[in-house]
Amino acid sequence: MQVGLKGAYDCIKAFSETDLTEDLKQFDVPTLIIHGDDDQIVPIAASALLAAKLVKNATLKIYPGADHALTFTHKDQFNEDLLAFLRK
Repeated sequence: MQVGLKGAYDCIKAFSETDLTEDLKQFDVPTLIIHGDDDQIVPIAASALLAAKLVKNATLKIYPGADHALTFTHKDQFNEDLLAFLRK
């Protein structure tokens, strides 16, 4: 809500044009990927589902109905899942 238009545009442009495939393949630490299946900003098929396949031994949590702001709208579930993952 407090971002400048130029900064927001540059951020979206950089994310949409940057291929992180090779970086994701190199992860060698436990990785938790959390994504909502109703994210209209970062579609799950082009992000979390692909990342979970590329990162070795990744844990993928999908929140049904969650959008891009799931750390706010689903904060209790998010915190529970994050703490459970860290306790492993």
